[in-house]
Amino acid sequence: MKTHRAFVLIVAAVLALNCCLSAGAVSAEEYFAIGMAYYDMGKFAEAEKWLNRAKAKDKTMSASEYNLGRIAFETGRYEDALKYFSSILKYDSNNVLALKAAAYTHIRIGDIEKAAALYDRVLALVPESADDGYNYALVLFAMKKYDEAEQVLKNHEIALLDNDDVLLLYARSQKEQGKPEAIDSYDKWLANNANAQVRYEYAQLLESHELYARALEEYRTAVSGLAAGSVDPSKPDIRFAIARLLLIADSGSNDGITELKGAVDDGFSDSEKVSGLLAEERIKAAHKEEIRTIITEMKRAADAAEAAAEAAKAAEAAETADNPEPDEENGEAAP
Repeated sequence: MKTHRAFVLIVAAVLALNCCLSAGAVSAEEYFAIGMAYYDMGKFAEAEKWLNRAKAKDKTMSASEYNLGRIAFETGRYEDALKYFSSILKYDSNNVLALKAAAYTHIRIGDIEKAAALYDRVLALVPESADDGYNYALVLFAMKKYDEAEQVLKNHEIALLDNDDVLLLYARSQKEQGKPEAIDSYDKWLANNANAQVRYEYAQLLESHELYARALEEYRTAVSGLAAGSVDPSKPDIRFAIARLLLIADSGSNDGITELKGAVDDGFSDSEKVSGLLAEERIKAAHKEEIRTIITEMKRAADAAEAAAEAAKAAEAAETADNPEPDEENGEAAP
């Protein structure tokens, strides 16, 4: 339906254009209308042609430059997009649309510091914009400016009540600062959402504040809700976290060692993390001896896997030497 409307607009605009040509005058607005109709149809090359005509006809027509920038962005030409948006800002430094578009384009090309500076200008002009506040906070979070990200989100507390993405970023910003308030923020998010990765983060937060019983419950819930093949986190990762917690908080039982062996059997292979448990003063000596045995077995298994891989590689090389590829031109083995 949208494409049909755009086609009708093009026909009408071209008819009007013909009339204007016969009268000897064509306005930038008419070129612009045709360009935007092609844009709506997704025909960016045609849209660019007409928008460039509109821009040439009227140098102050920032709408043409803005939409040329959008086309460049949509077609992956991010540097070109920035040139268009920057051109607008040279003569209209407070153009919010251009500021936002330039900021988002800088994110795409990985220049988050410039994106942050532009979002700062956007929020100075439209401080009530929750969407822009969220984007700015995302950039600040990526820059590890967690306190600033939290503060930006605090300015949009109404949005925190209605937007799960905003609330989760708020919780994560607090967590990275080690704030206990993050527990309440995660609680609110998890009340309406089910996500094993977020629950795993929440369990880590609870553990860091020594709320071990709650942390253990959340780890177990996370591992039971994990999708098959999940990588971040993986099932072995969570089982290792459970093992670590049990070894520290329930030293009177062997459940931690049992869970650690289970994590290794499931594929946990980070021997450095397992070795790190030996430095934990709260783990009793008897369990540390068992941990040393597990580390030895892990290293032995890793060495065996490496040897098997080398043997397979050597066997493949030998087979290739015994059966060389035939020469493509004469069908004989190459010398």
